[in-house]
Amino acid sequence: MIDIQIIPILKDNYTYLLQSSCGTVAVLDPGEAGPVIEVLNAQGLNLDFILNTHHHWDHTDGNAALKRKYSAKIVAPEKEGALIKNIDIAVKEGDIFTLGTERAQIIETPGHTRGGICFYFKDSAAIFTGDTLFSLGCGRLFEGTAQDMFNGFQKIMALPDETMIYCGHEYTRGNAGFCLAHDRSNEDLKKRIEQIKALRANNQPTIPTSLAMEKKTNIFIRAKSAEEFAALRLKKDNF
Repeated sequence: MIDIQIIPILKDNYTYLLQSSCGTVAVLDPGEAGPVIEVLNAQGLNLDFILNTHHHWDHTDGNAALKRKYSAKIVAPEKEGALIKNIDIAVKEGDIFTLGTERAQIIETPGHTRGGICFYFKDSAAIFTGDTLFSLGCGRLFEGTAQDMFNGFQKIMALPDETMIYCGHEYTRGNAGFCLAHDRSNEDLKKRIEQIKALRANNQPTIPTSLAMEKKTNIFIRAKSAEEFAALRLKKDNF
């Protein structure tokens, strides 16, 4: 199984340091390099791979400095090859990326961007969703359509319930307010909000979250159609 460390960066982003059982190391969505280098130095680690879920600057701005310092290989969406510089390994739907002895399935989830992907480590029951699926929320539709993102949700929803979701931002508390406004009778959501408040009061991340919990409390992935999802996304944009 992979060891996963959360590294807070920028204002509310998370990057993730992944270490396989054989010691191979990757960082996912490094929006800045400094905090990653500090953690690597503190733990005496080298960096082998840089993984990107999509091209936005707050997920890729650390790429160049990390690649230069560690000669790490950039693994990124094939469909965003014109937007992410110096990709070494371009990946697409159904590809398998191997991190040491661990295998990640590539799942294409456009919507937030046209070529966004998730990295799903089945044996570790972990999926890295970037800005597609958040804890209690989802990304804005900057480049793709509601149908695109809805289709991506169906792929994620088909994974085992115990799958843990590691997303790109600490947006949970704000997302919870929107979900509650439109799902006031959801007792699971109310209990979760109390847990979220306690975590944030102690400056602790609300990530990861389980797919099972998202199915119970995330109003976006519970949408039954792309049209229903689109209506919710529009309401959230104006919330």
